[in-house]
Amino acid sequence: MKRIQIRTFITALFLMLFLGSCSEILDEKPRSIYEPGFFKTEKGVFGGLTSMYAHLRYIYGPAYYYNTLVTGTDEATYAQSADNNFKDMDLSGVGSITATSSRSDGLWGTAFPNINTASGIIENAAEVGTISNALIAEARFFRAFDYFLLVQTFGGVPLDLGAGELKFNTNPVRTSKRNTVTEVYTKAIFPDLLIAVNDLPVAGRVKGGVTKTVARLYLAKAYITYAWWLQNPNNVPTYPETNRTDPDGHDASWYFQQAYNIAADGIENPGSFSLQNTYYDVNLGTNDRNSEILLYADHTESSEFYNASSLTYSNGAAPENFAGWMMTWNYTNIRSSGVSSVQREAVQSLGRPWTRMCPTINVIKNTFADKTNDSRYDGTFTTVYRGNWNKAGNTSATLNNANGLPVSPGGAILSFLTQDNPAVVYAASTGNIGAGLLPGRADYVINPSGISRIVYPGLWKLGVYRTDNGTGLGQPNAASTRPFNIAKFSELYFIAAEAAVKGASPRAGKSARELINVIRARAGKWRWDNAGNTAKVADNSAALTAATPAVIDINYILAERSREYYAEGYRWFDLVRTQKWEELAGSYQICGNTYGDHTPVTVTRTIDKHHYLRPIPQGQLDAMVMTAAEKATYQNPGY
Repeated sequence: MKRIQIRTFITALFLMLFLGSCSEILDEKPRSIYEPGFFKTEKGVFGGLTSMYAHLRYIYGPAYYYNTLVTGTDEATYAQSADNNFKDMDLSGVGSITATSSRSDGLWGTAFPNINTASGIIENAAEVGTISNALIAEARFFRAFDYFLLVQTFGGVPLDLGAGELKFNTNPVRTSKRNTVTEVYTKAIFPDLLIAVNDLPVAGRVKGGVTKTVARLYLAKAYITYAWWLQNPNNVPTYPETNRTDPDGHDASWYFQQAYNIAADGIENPGSFSLQNTYYDVNLGTNDRNSEILLYADHTESSEFYNASSLTYSNGAAPENFAGWMMTWNYTNIRSSGVSSVQREAVQSLGRPWTRMCPTINVIKNTFADKTNDSRYDGTFTTVYRGNWNKAGNTSATLNNANGLPVSPGGAILSFLTQDNPAVVYAASTGNIGAGLLPGRADYVINPSGISRIVYPGLWKLGVYRTDNGTGLGQPNAASTRPFNIAKFSELYFIAAEAAVKGASPRAGKSARELINVIRARAGKWRWDNAGNTAKVADNSAALTAATPAVIDINYILAERSREYYAEGYRWFDLVRTQKWEELAGSYQICGNTYGDHTPVTVTRTIDKHHYLRPIPQGQLDAMVMTAAEKATYQNPGY
């Protein structure tokens, strides 16, 4: 199978991880191919493991795969400058998902080579006397990690890459057979993760290295996802077709309980991991790689070589981290005294605008309904755009802004209001972007119901962070040098709570409501107000936890998950797992594509059952030497 081949780390660029943490990794030489003997050496094993961490950057950070996990859910729709990659995923009548257009090919083409590398280590590393079970467990974790992503995305996928199931393959083949969902979970994912939980260390071998805690998280996620699949509440078809019967004789309830137990174990045995004190700190650029982050695709500002991309420009391709640009609108079009008062700047609140994705009105008004007590809206979006023309060399002390009133550098130029104000008056020419006016205010304003595909709050949490801006605008056209966060300690609470809602027996002090309230209590704590750009010491934990329903359901947990992980790439998997996609994302409200359009329109999506699986990429089908009938059988139904 030509596309499932043994491509692994090909250039030394993949050796960027863990600078100063493991000298053996930095001593590795680039290789274009692996063979079994390579993994029977210490350098081979360390080189292969390094490539596994590096492969994360080809999945997390590039925009098009990120788009498949967010656009088309209840979190986002396509924005004004979207190309067909984004419109297709929206399923709102402006495009369609096909084997050619679906950008889940970014996952398919990256995961299988890494799986093969992992198999090479698992099969051969034991012959190296200095290689511990803990090192081999890292390979097992990543093999399970990739298979878990694949099975959620495509359904059953091949376990045999040419040399037998879960065997290291050295010979490219051009035929393939897909295993069933049941086989992928019970033969690959569960066994590898169980060993990883047992053999991985409590503290990572290197900074950012996989640990017992992250293995527990993914085992719990795999158990709960498989439990939902066995239960199949809305009769969503699976492919390849198979009975939803567990070969070990367990039912969905058993797996929900296992998911709860493993997640609770992770909470009770955190090692060096912990929740941050405030939600703001979780995603703050100056606090990257903090105690809440279990796994990330790393980048660095210190070296282009180890960053694997330029520090001054970007071509918008993997392995760069540029997902954060997608929900950044072109704020540089704002004018004050005829001047672009908000310049493109390499800071977390701004960054490079691509205007490809935008939040819906429903997100702003409903998902983040409580913007006073709950800090997560303020810690997710840029809602106030401030003047920075002085950093571009403009020496004007003030510029005239809304209502002809003066603003100074650092002052608010445009604010997205937290609730609709009927006194807002819009005009097509206001601020050059059709913004609104309120009497006596020097900042332009836009109501929550007035956000559009062209003007909307930006995504602060994924914004760029650099230390080399000096007194200027820095390098806003370069891809982000921040790590892309993949897994967080907080999700253990959500998985355990979800399992409890699905019938798992909880431990003392860890009912579904109690677990969710740990997260909500943290959400009520403020130390900084992004919108006000000022310190804010407040603790609204009591109000938030009191507002939690006495009995919570799946929809409540999903709403909390969206508040916690908005636009981080969780949402499509959440809606597919719980089979709530049509119910929660079947329609949305947004205003139009032109400046000054503040009239909400309700858009309906067509989400069919076959959309719960992404199509096998056309490039994969084209590369296989199989009959047309065999390829048709290989493809997921509906595509």
